[in-house]
Amino acid sequence: MAINSVRIQDAADKLSELLARVEAGETITVTRCGTPVALLTPVAREVSPARRAIVRLRALRGGALLNGLKIEELRDEGRP
Repeated sequence: MAINSVRIQDAADKLSELLARVEAGETITVTRCGTPVALLTPVAREVSPARRAIVRLRALRGGALLNGLKIEELRDEGRP
């Protein structure tokens, strides 16, 4: 994902999604007024590529965008 920082309020509102991203291996910076105050980092453990893919797909379920397109739009592209 392109955005690796999040405001404190957004972090509180989307904690489950952020934790899924962290579990998939991403590190996220939490900011207050643009100043970094915390890091969400994965616990040092081996995560299988399959598990990482599952976690990332679950994070996308909530109507996430991929290059500005909804997952449903990508799925339905070219379908009659």
